[in-house]
Amino acid sequence: MERVGIVGVGQTKYERRKKGDSFADLVYEATSRALRDAGMTIKEIDNVVTVSNDFWDGRTISSMAVMDACGAYEKNVSTVEGDGTFGVLYGMMRILSGSFGTTLVVAHCKGSESVSSLITNGMFDPIYQRALGLDAITSSALQARAYMNRYGIREEQCARVSVKNHGNAKNNPFAQMPLNITVKEVMASRMLSDPIKLLDASPISDGSAAVILADEKRAEKIDQKPVWIKGIGHCADAYFLGDRDLAECPSLEAAAKKAYGMAGITNPLKEIDVAEIYDAFSYMELLWSEGLGFCGRGEGGKFVDSGKSRMEGKLPINPSGGVLSAHAVLVAGLARVCECVLQLRGDAGARQVEGAKTAVAQGINGPCGQSHCVIVLGN
Repeated sequence: MERVGIVGVGQTKYERRKKGDSFADLVYEATSRALRDAGMTIKEIDNVVTVSNDFWDGRTISSMAVMDACGAYEKNVSTVEGDGTFGVLYGMMRILSGSFGTTLVVAHCKGSESVSSLITNGMFDPIYQRALGLDAITSSALQARAYMNRYGIREEQCARVSVKNHGNAKNNPFAQMPLNITVKEVMASRMLSDPIKLLDASPISDGSAAVILADEKRAEKIDQKPVWIKGIGHCADAYFLGDRDLAECPSLEAAAKKAYGMAGITNPLKEIDVAEIYDAFSYMELLWSEGLGFCGRGEGGKFVDSGKSRMEGKLPINPSGGVLSAHAVLVAGLARVCECVLQLRGDAGARQVEGAKTAVAQGINGPCGQSHCVIVLGN
């Protein structure tokens, strides 16, 4: 396909509560940073894709209220109501349509102004499942237990992910929760929903992120060195949890296969230098590592035990601290893309993976990773 590059990225700092900032303030900050990073003005942006959600914003047609903040007035604009990686997918398709040369994708969320248990309960079927009280935490606990029981994954192995990623966050100025913790401390933290404990779970966060996409012709005219989208894939599993095998992630496997095929990757562990994946809960990094082909099925626990996913390992995963260290819903996947771009440009500072040339960013929609988007990036 025609090459599409990412020529600018911007993030706010992620915090538990940004009292002084409205949704529009967050969007304006992330957009402004992305434009400065690219050395562009808003006049050079052909169209805009906003990523928002009426439930999380507490208002209908939530995208309309941030249009001025991201400079979308008098431009072609559309909205994605899901994770930011899907916003990148849509923005790329708009460029590949031939109608636009550049696209701004921006996502925002203020979890501090929401009751996440009520909002995530609303994503379940209103007749059969919602009344059970299922939400993001309890449904993920069902998945974690199914996965752990099938493959003998130990809680301590999940805890090791939390220790690694919170430790990585100490090198990320945007991260919300840089922590020095031990496996013992994770295991002793308050139980939320068995087997998920407080330090196995991502925090409530406020924040925004933005990326600027450009076709090859426009990218050549921009001062910032582009990072190219080498491959992209997305796939959704069944909606009802009972219709799915929660111990497996076939939709991620299918999305990764598509993205890798486009990028010409046949051995992910050897050919990918760094990965930023959606670890809303610690077990997810283990399960998603399997789905992304970094290790075999049921080997996620052994993979983290081996140290291969550490900063000094064969394939560093979430050097930014991941979603465990900052989880602005809808923004989190776009933040993964931003982090991969910084890695491939050599601009990741203290969290830089030396010599990174190929990266993978992953985002999810729906309960228990119902839908996945995988993006392979290269410089």
